[in-house]
Amino acid sequence: MKKHSTYANSISIKSWAEEDRPREKLLLKGQKQLSNAELLAIVLGSGNREESALALAQRILKFHDNNLEAFSKSGFENLKKFKGIGDAKAINIIAALELGTRRMASAPKKLKQILSSQDAFEILKQTFIHLETEEFWILLLNRANKVIAKKQISSGGVSGTVVDAKIVFKEALKQLASSIILSHNHPSGNLKPSQADLDLTKKLKAAGKTLDIAVLDHLIITDKGYFSFADEGFL
Repeated sequence: MKKHSTYANSISIKSWAEEDRPREKLLLKGQKQLSNAELLAIVLGSGNREESALALAQRILKFHDNNLEAFSKSGFENLKKFKGIGDAKAINIIAALELGTRRMASAPKKLKQILSSQDAFEILKQTFIHLETEEFWILLLNRANKVIAKKQISSGGVSGTVVDAKIVFKEALKQLASSIILSHNHPSGNLKPSQADLDLTKKLKAAGKTLDIAVLDHLIITDKGYFSFADEGFL
């Protein structure tokens, strides 16, 4: 691949009106007001003897048909084939593109809304499948009953686990949850709640009422299915 031709634009960005320079424009008007070429020019920092950083950025983007997806796949060696792009600038471009990719990957996923005990079970069942010991988890919900987070509170033995109300509501308060759903498994496969399960549910419901954090349900989960305290009238 040959060096790409340059545009006749050797005027330095420093000689432009301040409000037209990419960096100053970003400070004055915000990054949303900059074109793709202006943003790339800031990443480049400088051009070459024949063109400004902006002209170089425009040339690079034009070569990729102004398609950012195609540009993001250009690669280190291909970037260096543009006059004015050495190792340092190519690395800067690749790093900036990778940050953009990672940002997209870490974008918040659509929150799942809980409208029934079945909805909660579908979210929780993979947590408990095939466990040989008992664990206690909670779902934290916002005002629209959408799941903010899923948190493990405790784990124990085959016949039980200790649950501290302070830890339950510490997590709820940390996440600014409006309501919670309790859950634990019975490794024995028995879906019937024990007296300890009933007492704990009653205790946590009362504590939640004091803190204005509603306990919407408590699910007992086994490999065969689930038991809902709300559906069965225990809440």
